[in-house]
Amino acid sequence: MTTTNTKETFTDFKEFYTKAVEPLKTANPTFIRLDGKVKGDTRVVFAYFMYDSKKWKVNADTHIDRLKLAFDEASKGTDPFVIKALRDNKGEYLAIKGQPVRNSKLYIYAQV
Repeated sequence: MTTTNTKETFTDFKEFYTKAVEPLKTANPTFIRLDGKVKGDTRVVFAYFMYDSKKWKVNADTHIDRLKLAFDEASKGTDPFVIKALRDNKGEYLAIKGQPVRNSKLYIYAQV
């Protein structure tokens, strides 16, 4: 027997935040990360959303406060993201405009 473990794909970042992140944070106010853990990395995908005509995967170790920063900017009508190339130039990730790249705690990657 095989189990299908598909994650939801949202039409945009704002929908992702309001339908996936806000309910999670309301139900679990102590969560710092989407996976509820305090440290350690994971390759587990929390959800997907569409941005700039691409599908982006959000890893479960992404910090909720970083997503809130991006959501607040998006709510003002400002595009919160900048697309950056991975070090090996074999993929792309999203960073929040004006935020330091190191220790970003935001793990959103282009789906290939």
